[in-house]
Amino acid sequence: MKLHDVRTYKSAEPLAREDQLAWKLAAVATDPVAVEAEVAEMIGNRIIDNAAVAAASIARKPIRSARAQALGHRSERGAALFGLDEDVRVSPEWAAWANGVAVRELDFHDTFLAAEYSHPGDNIPPILAVAQAKGLDGAALVRGIAAGYEIQVDLVKGICLHEHKIDHIAHLGPSAAGGICALLGLSTEVAWQAIQQALHTTTTTRQSRKGEISTWKAYAPAFAGKMAIEAVDRAMRGEGAPSPTYEGEDGFIAWLLSGPEHVYQVPLPAPGEPKRAILDTYTKEYSAEYQSQALIDLAKRMGPKIGDLSQVESVLIKTSHHTHYVIGTGANDPQKMDPKASRETLDHSIMYIFAVALQDGGWHHENSYAPERTQRADTVELWHKISTEEDPAWTARYHAKGPEKAFGGKVVVKLKNGQSIVDELAVADAHPAGARPFTRSNYIEKFRTLADGIVPIGEQDRFLALVECLPTLSAAQVARLNFTVDAARLGPDAPVGIF
Repeated sequence: MKLHDVRTYKSAEPLAREDQLAWKLAAVATDPVAVEAEVAEMIGNRIIDNAAVAAASIARKPIRSARAQALGHRSERGAALFGLDEDVRVSPEWAAWANGVAVRELDFHDTFLAAEYSHPGDNIPPILAVAQAKGLDGAALVRGIAAGYEIQVDLVKGICLHEHKIDHIAHLGPSAAGGICALLGLSTEVAWQAIQQALHTTTTTRQSRKGEISTWKAYAPAFAGKMAIEAVDRAMRGEGAPSPTYEGEDGFIAWLLSGPEHVYQVPLPAPGEPKRAILDTYTKEYSAEYQSQALIDLAKRMGPKIGDLSQVESVLIKTSHHTHYVIGTGANDPQKMDPKASRETLDHSIMYIFAVALQDGGWHHENSYAPERTQRADTVELWHKISTEEDPAWTARYHAKGPEKAFGGKVVVKLKNGQSIVDELAVADAHPAGARPFTRSNYIEKFRTLADGIVPIGEQDRFLALVECLPTLSAAQVARLNFTVDAARLGPDAPVGIF
């Protein structure tokens, strides 16, 4: 990997296109280096992971709305929608939209945390949709997804967005565009324009994850994927983009990030170096914000030690800056303590999550968010005794680049008798460095569990069999890389809109 300095340039200051970050990202995307076997294996894992959470959310209202919108854009040369028969095809940008919402709705798929946050599995719906629409095979699909993950992870390592209240999909638009260009085998010049256009159209504020969090949290990554497909389409037709989008004096860094005096450093593979970034990422065992994963495991461990939870006086979670300010009391969001808050808000409240995990000894993607669960009197009482604070040591571990990297925290439980119970956990049990890292069998188990009663067993088997042969799939098999469900499992029709 090579570090690349990225800064603002005045309009009169020379900056060759080959020296622009977008060009360098495009060069990574279009480098024809072979995809390593373990990378291809992990791509298959994440396709399974996405399908698992999409199956669990298939009848939820945001998915029904997105699916209805997509069905207003049918196309014979289109892509498949989760849950629908294989002969139902829609234009790829709308397939990416509907499938992206299904993947993101439960906040239950993969993650990568560094200078910025991300869910790199959000790259898969737009890349797969284009592969299906263009009749491409498994080798092309693997090449595209590997590139999408590489670009997003490298941007997340080098450029922090949230400190400037920019939403993390600003890294997803460029990565999805780059992945699509790799899938299609496009030139570096076309990819350069597409990446810039995708950045320009997917830069939004973090209000989507602040205060009263709405269903837009699930739609935002799908929007980025949809915009990425449109950006690539425009670039393929010879249309350009604002340039240089990152470095321009009226551009992304100058006005939306740290400004003209700041120099970012973005790590990128050298020419011919394999794209391995997906191996740095990790999935979720629980349907909640990733920074809560280790703390759920810790709550499961501490609950029996505490015993009678009514004797808890207070709970203090000492953790990283990110956890404290995003899902902790440092966010200063009263909604995070509100028993009537939305699911989207509660999965960004470590106070609520830790209370329920203490009481239940686990976490469930539906039951843990049910109104009767959130409003239970003893839960509210315990929940409101929990607070967080930033611990510089945990912040340092969050940003560490080696085995010290951690996303957990230390918990101090004070009991009414004056006794304290203290424990800590660095990473979730399912993390690659955790007590029981996820392997292919765990991804399959997650899919089987979440698809149970929704996707017929035979259909589960068919889908999993395709993933097992992912790099060698024919175009016809890629077109069927989806699952179908009985119409009754799709839920009621969405309200009528424009489409």
